[in-house]
Amino acid sequence: MIRCLAVDDETPALDILEDNIRQVPFLQLVKKCKNAYAAMEILGREEIDLLFLDIEMPGLTGLGLLKSLSSRPMVIFITAYRNYAVEGFDLDVLDYLIKPVAFDRFMRAANKALEYQQFRQREADPAQHFPDYLFVQTGYQLTKIFFHEITHIESLRNYIRIFRTGGAKPILAKFSMKAIEEKLPEGKYARVHKSYIVMLDKIGSIRNDSIYIGDAEIPIGRSCREDFFRKIRKNS
Repeated sequence: MIRCLAVDDETPALDILEDNIRQVPFLQLVKKCKNAYAAMEILGREEIDLLFLDIEMPGLTGLGLLKSLSSRPMVIFITAYRNYAVEGFDLDVLDYLIKPVAFDRFMRAANKALEYQQFRQREADPAQHFPDYLFVQTGYQLTKIFFHEITHIESLRNYIRIFRTGGAKPILAKFSMKAIEEKLPEGKYARVHKSYIVMLDKIGSIRNDSIYIGDAEIPIGRSCREDFFRKIRKNS
């Protein structure tokens, strides 16, 4: 069950939001309120998993509230304004809904919250098996990628490009190489260059200082060479 707090200064919008939440079996509306100050008070005393948050409100805005929180629940913005989308996703919000919100669009956002909650629970529980997928931020949404689909990963400054099997289009995600390495299953990948990670089981051949995966030629960096070939020998 996902415990929710709904925040909107307009009564009709808050009533619609309450009705939508009550129609989703895995959402539980804990409280609703009409301004960010009341929301801050509720967040301080209640366990909230998901915050449905308006942006333009008198006094403290939804963005201001979110920036003030040291520990944040999952957040879905529901607003009449499109111009805050980039700033919202820079704050790692889960989704950004534009009023009026059709119920099927609301349901898609709720499902994202459920998947993300399950993902975090598996990460937090050491007794669970390592998940066979990860979520990455792509544009305005979280995209699920299964590890077995990944062939290699390329660094592009503040972004990474994830290449997949079957000719699927590469995914561009806002992620650092260090952060993505922490998500990948131990022993299944190798950092072969400052700009490249490869999945070991996808390597077709190795010639001189290059790795070949399908049509892709990936350089082996001098600083990564020893560790890479140690992993190769271990799997030979």
